[in-house]
Amino acid sequence: MSTASHKRDFSANARLPGIFALAACIGAVSTLAAYVLLNLIRLFTNLFFFGTLSFVERSPAGNTLGLWVIGVPVIGGLIVGLIARYGSEKIRGHGIPEAIEAILFGKSRMSPKVALLKPLSSGIVIGSGGPFGAEGPIIMTGGALGSLIAQCVKVTAAERKTLLVAGAAAGMTAVFGTPVAAVLLAVELLLFEWRPRSFLPVAIACAVAGFARALCFGAGPLFPLETTPPDSWALLSCVIAGLLSGALASGLSAALYKTEDLFGKLPLHWMWWPALGGIVVGIGGWLEPRALGVGYDVIGDLLHQHIALQIALLLLAVKAVMWVVALGSGTSGGVLAPLLMLGAGLGTVLSHWLPGNQPALWPLVCMAATLGATLGAPLTAIVFAFGLTHDSNALLPLLTATLIAHGFSTVVMRRSIMTEKIARRGYHIYREYGVDPLERHYVDEVMTAAVDSIDASMTVGAALNAYFGAGQLRRAYPVIRDGAVIGVADRAALDRFCRDDEALARATTLADVFAQTTPVFALPSETCRLVATRLAVQGLERLPVVADGKTLRLIGIVSRSDLVKPSLSHFEEEHKRERFRRLVPTPARRRFAAGRKAG
Repeated sequence: MSTASHKRDFSANARLPGIFALAACIGAVSTLAAYVLLNLIRLFTNLFFFGTLSFVERSPAGNTLGLWVIGVPVIGGLIVGLIARYGSEKIRGHGIPEAIEAILFGKSRMSPKVALLKPLSSGIVIGSGGPFGAEGPIIMTGGALGSLIAQCVKVTAAERKTLLVAGAAAGMTAVFGTPVAAVLLAVELLLFEWRPRSFLPVAIACAVAGFARALCFGAGPLFPLETTPPDSWALLSCVIAGLLSGALASGLSAALYKTEDLFGKLPLHWMWWPALGGIVVGIGGWLEPRALGVGYDVIGDLLHQHIALQIALLLLAVKAVMWVVALGSGTSGGVLAPLLMLGAGLGTVLSHWLPGNQPALWPLVCMAATLGATLGAPLTAIVFAFGLTHDSNALLPLLTATLIAHGFSTVVMRRSIMTEKIARRGYHIYREYGVDPLERHYVDEVMTAAVDSIDASMTVGAALNAYFGAGQLRRAYPVIRDGAVIGVADRAALDRFCRDDEALARATTLADVFAQTTPVFALPSETCRLVATRLAVQGLERLPVVADGKTLRLIGIVSRSDLVKPSLSHFEEEHKRERFRRLVPTPARRRFAAGRKAG
């Protein structure tokens, strides 16, 4: 057998087929939840604005309430405030930060109340004119359903996290019909790792949701669009659009949390805040009715250049104020659809001045760039924009502008809109992640093959004198009987034995001491990360390395200091600056070269 036969590109996981089956079920259930949520929004829209019990899709902009429209969002906000206070406070906000918090700090456990009350409250808020989309609520609802299903079977916390994220991503797929973008959202925002054990079940759930969506909502892109291939001037336009989209994203995020701070200073219980935010939403809806509700029809009109410049400016301003105030008040709603509308509005305004003769392109580009910069998920935003429109000609401008916007927001903002709320609760989330050096190296690469061991026939007293006296060289020694490891002896354990009964210690062998214990060991095929965890759990400094778990034949020793070696290599890669070639020769080298040529 090859010495490297135990080394793999990815870790093996025999439980994947079972997790696949659960993820597929969660994908179907999340699609059903999305269908219910969208119908709740239609039901409450008809009820609040048109006074009918109907599931027909109608825009709140077509209402005839006049000034009475100001009171509709207030009523919706009041109802949701009551639901949040007496039902579950977890329904407040746009859902994604709450899902992240459950994943990282709650062992991916979510309550049945969230799965029930989140779509209900979001349906009421959006149906009463709240300037939100259904994606944030369905991400949290799908995540809650995935978590609940996972809680009904015997899985690890890591597997439960995978199933929670599978439900969240499947819900997004069902609403927008963008399965690839939903998988990328999971990778960039929710999973916090890149492993087949987590990535593949999420992809399965999104695939199931994508196929099931056709039964519930029909097939095809949500906003079909086709632009012409960009010319060379489009690069300059992409830079301008990316910078302005990044500025818009940063400004919106800062304004949102400033508004949230202002609400926090009010001498009122937070239950009343959504109703106060509803006043601003109502006034905005009276000034510009098309800013009310989800606004998918408005996004489509912006992308197809069906809205004039003056109206786009008004819509952009009113929607931004409504969204910031409403979300800052702690009501229930999403962020993706409002960001799409605001970004498309910015692109509509810029399309009148940007060079490149491509006015239809910039609403789409700014839409994706604003979304990617706000979420801190640029790849999701790029693929999301393509999935919504199927416009392949726009991919290069989308890539350029979105990455510029993301770079701008990364420099300007310490945290994204997704993590700021969690940070305010005392939890810091580090969004960058890479391969752990301890995952890349195995025990046989860092262990010491020459091992000092103690024979099991030696008495406890003799072992203390010989190995743990004034000339002690090691913190702990493996105890060997017939070449097999039976335990690890250290000073603390043997001292305790002597304190209890000194006479007994002189007569008792180490074989007797470890007769009733199971030895803790490492295998050469295990990763350094796994062994480091075992050392921490067992509170040990060193572990014997054995050939296999049956014979327990000693072949080496691994210590905490050995596990530092991969980290040293990683530190050099990150911080040691080196030069191997010079682009411009030094004066001495030029003179030497000239002398050789002359000679």
